[in-house]
Parts: sequence; structure tokens; C-alpha cells
Amino acid sequence: MWRHLIHLTLFMTMHGWATPSTTRADADLILHNGHVITVDQAFSIRQAVAVKDGKLVFVGDNAGALKRKTKGTTVIDLKGKTLMPGLMDSHTHPTGAAMFEFDHTIPNMQSIADVLAYVKARANVLDDGEWIFISQVFITRLKERRYPTRAELDGAAPKHPVMFRTGPDASLNSLALKLSGIDKAFQGDGGPGHIEKDADGEPTGILRGCTRYAKYKSPKSGKSPAEQDRYHRVLTLFKDYASAGLTAIADRASSRSSEQRYKRMFDNGDLPIRVMCSRNIGTGGNPKAIAFAIRKVAEDDLAENDPARNEAARNVRIVGVKIFLDGGMLTGSARMRKAWGLSKIYSITDPNYKGVFRTDPKKLAPIIEAAVESNLQFTAHSVGDGAVHALIDAYIDVKKKRPSIADTRPCITHSNFMSLEAVKKMAEHGIVADIQPAWLWLDTRTLSKQFDNERLRYFQPLATIFKHGAIAGGGSDHMQKIGSKRSVNPYNPWLGMWITLTRNARDYQGQLHPDEALTREQAIRFYTRNNAHILFLDDVAGSLEVGKHADMIVIDRNVLTCKVDDIKDTRVLRTYLKGKLVHKAKQAK
Repeated sequence: MWRHLIHLTLFMTMHGWATPSTTRADADLILHNGHVITVDQAFSIRQAVAVKDGKLVFVGDNAGALKRKTKGTTVIDLKGKTLMPGLMDSHTHPTGAAMFEFDHTIPNMQSIADVLAYVKARANVLDDGEWIFISQVFITRLKERRYPTRAELDGAAPKHPVMFRTGPDASLNSLALKLSGIDKAFQGDGGPGHIEKDADGEPTGILRGCTRYAKYKSPKSGKSPAEQDRYHRVLTLFKDYASAGLTAIADRASSRSSEQRYKRMFDNGDLPIRVMCSRNIGTGGNPKAIAFAIRKVAEDDLAENDPARNEAARNVRIVGVKIFLDGGMLTGSARMRKAWGLSKIYSITDPNYKGVFRTDPKKLAPIIEAAVESNLQFTAHSVGDGAVHALIDAYIDVKKKRPSIADTRPCITHSNFMSLEAVKKMAEHGIVADIQPAWLWLDTRTLSKQFDNERLRYFQPLATIFKHGAIAGGGSDHMQKIGSKRSVNPYNPWLGMWITLTRNARDYQGQLHPDEALTREQAIRFYTRNNAHILFLDDVAGSLEVGKHADMIVIDRNVLTCKVDDIKDTRVLRTYLKGKLVHKAKQAK
């Protein structure tokens, strides 16, 4: 009889209906009288939670939670507000984003005229001969949908070299080409990418996948940040992430210096979110050298995944490595299976042009194998369907020799252009993807001009991915500026969630393949449970369940029942990380 009672107690404990008697009346924090979206396997809705030592000890009804109240317990009446797991962003670049406006504020540029006005303004404050650098103003989002020409950049700043860099590509003015030694006779190093030339063989100024040729130098008159400046600005960004409801992110091109900075934040008690890192690995060398670099990453203390030995393992951790396989869809260099087609938008004049591989696909298998041997997740920037298929095929090849690859959760970063075949292979082989819905919102109007509707059929095919049981998670690819909706590639997860529900795009009539829209439950999983799996946090976060850490947010509306267009304006009232309050919204006026 006693054995049956013990089994019943354990069963009820696991389901949040009860906790052992030793903790029944012992909680540090109780939130009750709410609408609790647990995102457990059954997507259960509860009323209250109780937290002890940063972990959830009860998830269930009000009475059960309040039984755990003691003299020292903080009790919060949610008054019907929604409580749910903290959201996660599977793709950010925090250090670059935080430092982007350190020297000066960068205006929002929506047209070629805006770009040229900025170039002229910089020319007025920089010494003659100093470089003017514009980063990540994507041509797909400009009114004219094209690069600024070499002549236009010359006119705006004739005495300055100018580099308009957007992703892996760039447009240079005449002085920038001259200082970089790029002329009619320039041959390059034989590596990936190519230089666009006109009918006479003269460089147009557009570099595709080979900005390494541009001999850019930082202006001497600019401000140089000290380490304390970087620490402060990155921490400011992390607090803003928390205010948007994010409790975990992935840095998808980290460096050792940035990883150590995150660790110092944790050691100092400042870190308000979890940061999982994919170390950026260059692929210019031979496969053996690249494999050696990957194995060195695995030796870093932050790659340790044993919480008993490494207290920071669930807060700051190197989970894997990342390379760049192809170019970008925003710039016309993503590697496609079919030719891009002639394009004034992207300045494509070769009818057979398919985009570029920035890494030779022949290198993939041996360097992926090195990551698997090192127990590191491998991911590659793969935008076009040509790159996506090449990466999936490489994963499958490695799996034949290394079945344990599934344990490392091999990933596709971006994975915008796909196919039904690719989705099915992802599901079959345990391949995951981090996808950025904001690109659909911001870039569909231009992509629809370049590609026919059929080629966009499997553009971010989220419903198909869920249907076939593959796992994809939501990210932003946040690269510049602090501010969840003012940033280049907005990192507001509620905007992202709304995009997945509506498939709406800015300045675009109708919806982009609405049959690929997610349900509300799926959209929430996309930013919680799914991302937790991708980032190796599924044992501690991603859902509100007994035994998991109390990473959770209180929001101002029920996102399961409110009007769909209201979701993008969701306001986060409180954010908790391991039961600690890391964000509290100011009272509305």
C-alpha cells in the first residue's frame, strides 16, 4: 500500500498537482490567480506556480500553490494576467549590435537619397581620405530596391573611400576601389565570390561574397571603446532583451572575447538572460586546419556541459560552432538550386548566376565530423535552397559514419528557401533550424518582384516543418541598434510571433503562402520549447514544469484569445530568470 502511495505522490509531483510534504509549505515565490500557459507537452493551462531556489516546485491551481506560502514567501496576485515561459531568440549578434551606434547615432535609411545624405554627413565630419562605412542597410528594404551606384557614392563623397556593405556583399565607390587595388585587371585570390564588371570589364563597385578584398580602415577620428564601454552597452542590450520577454538567446557568431564578457557578467551577478554561443569559425584554410580550430573550441572551459562542475553551464555556454556557407537573399548572393534570373534589383547580368558558396561544400563533411567528435553543435549560414540542400546532404553523409551527430542537434541557420524534400530530411535525421520571421515581414515585397510565387512556395515553410515533426525555432539575426523594433532586423519576439501567424509583409498585398502560417500554440512553441531544444536548454527551460528553472514572463494580454493583430503589441510586465525578477515594466501613465 505504501509503495502505491509513494508512486501516486511522485506521479502527482511530476504533473504539478502536488510536491513532497517536505516542500509542501515552502516556496520563495508564488504567482497565483493567473492564466498560466505552461507549454508542457500537452500545452496545459493552469492558475498558479510556486518557486523555490529558482526552480518550479508547483504548477497547478491556486490552492495548491498557496499551501506553499510561508512567512518569507513573496506572493503575487496576477489578477488574471497571463504567465508563460520566457521566450528565446535562436539567432543574435549582441556585441556588434550593442556597439553599432557607439560613435554616433545611425539614422534609419529607407531610400537611396537617405543613404547619400548619410554619406555626405559623414564626409563633413571625417578627414579627407578616411573611409565612410555603411553596414547592413539592405537593398531589399530601400524604396528603390537597388544598390547605390559607384557614381552616386562618388558624388556624395568624392574625397572619401565609401563602402556600402550589406551582409556578405558591398558596393564601393571609385576611391575605395582604387585604394583596394580593384581595377579592370584585378584577378582576386581564387577564393569564393566574384566582382561585378560592366560590359567594358570595369568593376561596377559591387563585390559579391568577397568583401575581404576591400581594404577598409576605421576612421582615426572615431571614438574607440574601452572594455568597460563594451560591457556596459552589451549589458544595456541584454536588459532590453529581457524587457521584450527574452530569457535566453544564441550568439550565432561569438568570439572568445565576447564569451568571456558574458561570463564576467554572470560572475558579477549582472547577467539578466542566458547566452548560448556558437563560436564563429573561418573556412578559408584546408579542412584539417578548420577541424583543428573546431577541436580547440571544444577545449574552452565554457564548452563544458556539466552543471556540477561548471556553475555557468546553463547561463553562459559554448554550444557549438558556426560557419558561413553561402551569401544572402537580401543582397543577391544566396546560393540557389536554380539561377536567380536577370535582375536590376540585385544588378545580376549573368542569366546562369546561382549565387555564391562562401565555403566549398566539399569541405563540409570533414569539418562537421570534427564538430561531432568534439560534441559541438554545427551550424552554417545557409539562406538559399542550394546551400540548405548541400548542408543537409553533408549531415546525412556524416551520420553514416557518426550516428551520434543527432545528439549534437545539427542546425541550419536561416534556412529561408527550402523544399518539401528538405523538410522531410530534417525530420528524419534530427536536423534543426533557426529561422527569422522578420525577414518575411521586411523583404517579401522585394523577393516577390524577383521570384515567382512558386519559388517562394517553401520560403520559411513553418507549418510544413511542424506538420512533419521537424524542429525550428524563432530568431531575429539582430545585428544593429538597441531597441526591439528600431533595430536592423527587429528582435521583438511578439512581432515575430505575429508574422508567423499572419504571413503578412510590409508594403505587400495579401499574405505570402498563408497555408504556411502557424497556429497560436505552434507560434508560442516556436519561441519557447523549440528554441530550448535547439539551444540545449530543454532540461531547464522552455516550459513551466515542476523541476525546471523559473524562467517566466507576465504579459498584459492573453495571446491565445486576443485579436491576432494585437499580439505584435504585447507588453511584458515582468520577466523572471530562475525566479529572480530581472525586468519590471514602468507603470502606464
